[in-house]
Amino acid sequence: MALPPKWYQFLVGVFASLGSVLYGYDLGVIAEVIACPSFKAQFNPTASETGAVVSLFTGGAFFGAAIGGPAGDRLGRRLTILFGALIFCLGGAIQTAAQSLGYLYGGRFVAGLGVGVLVMIVPLYQAELAHPSIRGRITSLQQFMLGVGSLVASWVSYGTYVDIANDNSQQWRVPLGLQIVPAGILAMLILLFPESPRWLIDHGHSEKGLKTLARLHAHGDETDVWVRAEYSQIQESISFEHEHEAKSYKQLFTDKPSFRRLFLTVALQASVQMTGVSAIQYYSVTIFGQIGINGQDALKYQAINSIIALIAQFFCMLFIDRLGRRWPLILGNLGNMVTFIIAAILLATFPPGLTSNIGAEWGFIIVTWIYNFSFSATCGPLSWIIPSEVFDTRTRSKGVSIATMMSFAFNTMIGQVTPIAMEAVRYKFYILFIICNLTNAIFFWALLPETARLPLEEMNYLFSNAPWFVPTTDRAEYQPHDLERRIEEVERKGSVQEHEVRAT
Repeated sequence: MALPPKWYQFLVGVFASLGSVLYGYDLGVIAEVIACPSFKAQFNPTASETGAVVSLFTGGAFFGAAIGGPAGDRLGRRLTILFGALIFCLGGAIQTAAQSLGYLYGGRFVAGLGVGVLVMIVPLYQAELAHPSIRGRITSLQQFMLGVGSLVASWVSYGTYVDIANDNSQQWRVPLGLQIVPAGILAMLILLFPESPRWLIDHGHSEKGLKTLARLHAHGDETDVWVRAEYSQIQESISFEHEHEAKSYKQLFTDKPSFRRLFLTVALQASVQMTGVSAIQYYSVTIFGQIGINGQDALKYQAINSIIALIAQFFCMLFIDRLGRRWPLILGNLGNMVTFIIAAILLATFPPGLTSNIGAEWGFIIVTWIYNFSFSATCGPLSWIIPSEVFDTRTRSKGVSIATMMSFAFNTMIGQVTPIAMEAVRYKFYILFIICNLTNAIFFWALLPETARLPLEEMNYLFSNAPWFVPTTDRAEYQPHDLERRIEEVERKGSVQEHEVRAT
């Protein structure tokens, strides 16, 4: 029995999200690596060198995302995923075999290049395959599988930290080496999955595009009403884009509807890094140490934190297409703000090293868990969902590339600054994230229109006609319902033809 089309789309999205597992795994594993006694004994890194180990990965990812944009347009979505996975395998091997900080820096940068390509292209690929009614669920797999990677990394890290001797470099080499496995699987199998139908049609392969649409949405039936309607809409939209829409990076900045989308997605990716998530992910052991929780216990609590994140991401997958994009993002930022306020109060009231309060320690742990749930259910997944769906076919790869570059630029900055700030100003560093979460909520309340369940080809109408200040906007006025009209048209033509056949 054939899989229902939406399940098939979902499972293709799950496999592509192995690229996100790599990113999540690295986010989780690096906190353990830099905390390992064997790592410290071998490299004896300073605070700035530790920051470089972390930030060179995201620095590489910045350039990887830049490469992914033109690669996605020229090579197609699948070959770009293959390219990113192979680059990551090379970087992972260099890291695992590193004998000096120089080798480790190089491996981190190369692996970052691969991850940058993957996290840029995977949600775009997923969005172009998905039915509008489940597009949020499928593109949220990017964050969910990132959470899976982080969870695996947390428990692998905990196991190697506890069970491998402190004078054995396998304590940090094993967790670094394991990340090559999912990258290898992704590289070997991605070409067995369908290419984006929109990329095929955009590059003159209309017949293949129609066959792929039918395979994705109707068990291969090219006469299916929905398939014919969507095929017609994609063709017309791409023809219009070829004549009128932005075709280059320059035009993304000069074409008003394209620039509006670029501005929002770049702001979104920067804002997500300023929620404080990267500081917590990269330096969880250091941050727990600030409240008096050290070593093995800190890694254990961070591993539990990863489970909580995965549960939150699962809830996001279930409900994001019902709840929309706008209000979950606004409320998520406000929730993040509250948790950072509480964490800052705890650190200020019970300074580490000066007081020992078990209640304060547990309060800090629980607040960290609540923050992680808030972020993982809202801001995290939406930072990938929204950029992948708002651009048109001709600018999607370029726009998502620039937005992802902004994410990694801010991620790199936070990775470099956090260890220095935690030593210099300690809990006062949290005030930055309190302010940023509040301003994020206000910004997206004012400027982000709702995009849930809207076909990709209708985004251009929304961003061309809806006013910039969103709270005064009636969403119904800026939805053309073009796909529904086309479905009715195809059905009407089909019924007329059936009537004519019967008449003869």
